[in-house]
Amino acid sequence: MTEQEKIDAGILFFPGDPELKAKKLKAHNLNIDYNRLHEDETEAREAILQDLLGHIGKDHFVQGPITFHYGCHTFIGDDVFINFNLTVQDDATVTIDDGCNFGPNVTIVTPVHPMLPDERKAILTAEGKPRRLCWAKPVHVGKRCWICANTVILPGVTIGDNCVIGAGSVVTRDIPAGSFAAGNPCRVIRPITEQDSMVNFPEILTDNRVLQQDADEG
Repeated sequence: MTEQEKIDAGILFFPGDPELKAKKLKAHNLNIDYNRLHEDETEAREAILQDLLGHIGKDHFVQGPITFHYGCHTFIGDDVFINFNLTVQDDATVTIDDGCNFGPNVTIVTPVHPMLPDERKAILTAEGKPRRLCWAKPVHVGKRCWICANTVILPGVTIGDNCVIGAGSVVTRDIPAGSFAAGNPCRVIRPITEQDSMVNFPEILTDNRVLQQDADEG
């Protein structure tokens, strides 16, 4: 198996493999190129994102600065907003579905390292070579999620559709769809319901209207 195939299989791989190092070098250089651009240099920024990422959909905004480890392992859908300082250590696949919003300083991590220090330093490969090995678990953020500022999403986590993850959360396990979850470790606080609609907060909504209210009245 290639080292990339080992990543995809969720087993130990060698991050120092020349093919993997080339992918990371490309991503790291493109990160720097993106972060040097002004916000209104939209065509140049878009060209970099298309080259850097495995996929990015339409109608997105990525504020920057950004840091992607591989880039090509990250897949972002349509209508996604990403605020300052997104960090994605995408050794394994990271999927961000349509309609998501990310606050500042969100970090997504996929690699996992051995717990014992001697094993972190080196494990013998099948060929008997001592190498620093790790493995990685994919992360999936479902549709229309709001990931608030300073959230950290750990390896193997799936966040269901329509979730809100509170600021400063450390997400260590899956979060079911339609949940408000927060904390360290992140836990479900309660389901998100129609009671959370802005129509129930007229002092904040003032003379604005929600789309569903407008449709119902029409």
